[in-house]
Amino acid sequence: MGTKVFVGNMSFDTTREELQELFAQAGEVTEVVVPTDRMSGRPRGFAFVSFATDEAATAAIQKLDGQELGGRNLRVNEASAERPMRPGGGGGGGGFSRPFGGGGGGGGRPGGPGGGNRPKGSRRNVRARKRSIW
Repeated sequence: MGTKVFVGNMSFDTTREELQELFAQAGEVTEVVVPTDRMSGRPRGFAFVSFATDEAATAAIQKLDGQELGGRNLRVNEASAERPMRPGGGGGGGGFSRPFGGGGGGGGRPGGPGGGNRPKGSRRNVRARKRSIW
């Protein structure tokens, strides 16, 4: 078990200081990170809390999982070492210099538009069809 815990299902109004105060009940808190949205600057609804010892982190999970804060029941779990992989992918940029944009898209859901592990057969003759439109 590590010393870092994941705190989910947080209210967007919950502050770093409130988390620090709540989790101090379980042991010495060394760091509280509340990621914010790049565009709006608002908290994203989850946080990471680091403790001085593994025992404090374990105590926090047992004691505070399901605890209400800001009108919501917190979800407290051990933080995983790496970010979870999302299915699908990014998609690609254009390549053609066209006055109305061009390029773009794809990615997202497997089996959906532009993404996943679809067989190539479903894309047969796409270039030929596109050329006939231009």
